[in-house]
Amino acid sequence: MPIEDLVTVKRSKRARRVALRLDPVERVINLVVPERMPLHKAYHFAQDHEDWVRETLAKLEPPIAFKNGTILPVFGDHLTLSIENAPDQKRIKIKKENDIIHITTDHTDPSNRIRAYLKRLAREGLADMASEKAESIGKAISSVTVRDTKSRWGSCAQDGSLSFSWRLIFAPYPAIDYVVAHEVAHLVHMDHSRAFWTLCRDISHDYMEGKYWMQNHGNELMRYGSQQ
Repeated sequence: MPIEDLVTVKRSKRARRVALRLDPVERVINLVVPERMPLHKAYHFAQDHEDWVRETLAKLEPPIAFKNGTILPVFGDHLTLSIENAPDQKRIKIKKENDIIHITTDHTDPSNRIRAYLKRLAREGLADMASEKAESIGKAISSVTVRDTKSRWGSCAQDGSLSFSWRLIFAPYPAIDYVVAHEVAHLVHMDHSRAFWTLCRDISHDYMEGKYWMQNHGNELMRYGSQQ
């Protein structure tokens, strides 16, 4: 397969030079090209890095769809999706019992509703973790939201509001804990100074393990819920 078929061209007004970037959600390699650069030069750059492109795509873990029987790691627990078809039921019902998430629906594909349910679990769990850490350093959180982000696992605003990627719930506990600690530490230090990293380490349960996992395996979280 030629390199042209392995990458997706993305013209960018802001880009100053050509670059190759993995989109872990769409599961493609984007060839980011400055607006005025001839396309043949961009493809030449991609050809020079063809080995990296092929290796990166080959290493992508298979997607995990939200379907009957799928087992999901959720905040460290392994939960099984049990989907029951109910043609006469007008509303989707979702409830968790022990290690099973029961879904009763007349939809052929209830994945969007399952995703919404998991986002709600994520917000509740991440808010609890963040509040506990904020209290330990004498800070208050104004709000906690979850989003479906591609490049940032969390953020902290000047007003004390925190935002997290909902997909964090699929990570091992040390990784989730590290990201929460990272954003809570920004309540004190809105930078990445030495004092910030010291505080982040202090309020993390396993700082090194959590940071290492997110840096080396974070992209794997994007495969959950993918239909590709």
